[in-house]
Amino acid sequence: MTRRRALGRALSRVASLALAAPLALSPVSAGAQEPIKIGDLNSYTDLPAFTIPYRQGWRLALTEINESGGVLGRPIEVISRDDGGAPGDALTVANELVRREGVSMLMGALLSHVGLAISDYAAQHETLFLASEPLTDALAWQKGNAYTFRLRPGTYVQAAMLAERAAKLDAKRWAVVAPNYEYGQSAVEAFKKLLKERRPDVEFVAEQWPPLFKIDAGAVTQAIDRAEPDAIFNVTFGSDLVKFVREGTTRGVFEDRQVVSLLTGEPEWMNPLGSDVPEGWIVTGYPWDTLDTERHTAFREAYEARFDAPPRMGSVVGYTSLKALAKAIEKAGTTDSAAVAEAMRGLSLPSPFGEITFRASDQQSTMGTFVGKTKALDSRGQLIDWTYKDGADYLPPADQVKEWRPQGS
Repeated sequence: MTRRRALGRALSRVASLALAAPLALSPVSAGAQEPIKIGDLNSYTDLPAFTIPYRQGWRLALTEINESGGVLGRPIEVISRDDGGAPGDALTVANELVRREGVSMLMGALLSHVGLAISDYAAQHETLFLASEPLTDALAWQKGNAYTFRLRPGTYVQAAMLAERAAKLDAKRWAVVAPNYEYGQSAVEAFKKLLKERRPDVEFVAEQWPPLFKIDAGAVTQAIDRAEPDAIFNVTFGSDLVKFVREGTTRGVFEDRQVVSLLTGEPEWMNPLGSDVPEGWIVTGYPWDTLDTERHTAFREAYEARFDAPPRMGSVVGYTSLKALAKAIEKAGTTDSAAVAEAMRGLSLPSPFGEITFRASDQQSTMGTFVGKTKALDSRGQLIDWTYKDGADYLPPADQVKEWRPQGS
């Protein structure tokens, strides 16, 4: 079977499973109308392990949408830029996309402080922003606004999932290590609060806050070992995670200690460890190779046929982000940001993980994630003994959210 035929077969299967059909796309040829421009910005240079799969994900969605007739009879065009991994650079890029390129709305971002900057821009300029990846919960709650939506489960939800497992461990003394910026700070705050609610007897005996991507792994692991914790909560990722794991393994810091770790089960962050993947860490992640639901299998086959590579968490995020915006535009019947935002509140759509809904109360989607354990597999890692956790089961109720969000947002 040729590659073209394989791609066609996979895309047809995706369509038959209603990954594209719920958009209710117009049968009018998409190429006959002016395109709907959507601006994408992300840390493509700084964090390619996540953002390249993310870009491939939305490109797959773009093909499916446009080959099905586009939205409102018009094709979607995505104008993509690098956000520089810094708030100031991201604001410049966002303004160029809106003012110079004429995009109707924005999506993307990975780093939390960058996401918050774009969110503030979105509110000031009344431009819809779908924060695809940033995990800080300030986006949805304390600094939420009418124009910002968030796709992935944030630090509170993922910390709640991990705290549920951590509370069952025979561990009283805990150490934490996290990058010293918004994401790390909010993740640790949530985990400590939620674990103490389940286990009032626990205590946190050491905290290490290395600067993002500048970890001194020797000093960090030495300080943790000196505190003699029973367990460790880790929030590092990327190059910091690689250094932390390798130095901690060399020094024996993880021996006879439980480790609970945010994001480490995602292939973007686990695979760079190669044969050094630690065994048995309790993590959030993505079992791309063993998740065999019909919907995910269709997505995986279409993705692999298109890119000759397996999907990553970023792939799912990029794919679902563009699908969500397309469905909201179709529902609104216009590209006006205020109208599309209104259409997104309460919007439900299928994703490779299952049905998700953007809650009206905080504009946070109910997408969940997987909790399992790490295992070294040949030259990469694998998530095993996993369970999918629906985000709706861990999000705070609407009345609590109302107290947190700014008035009128």
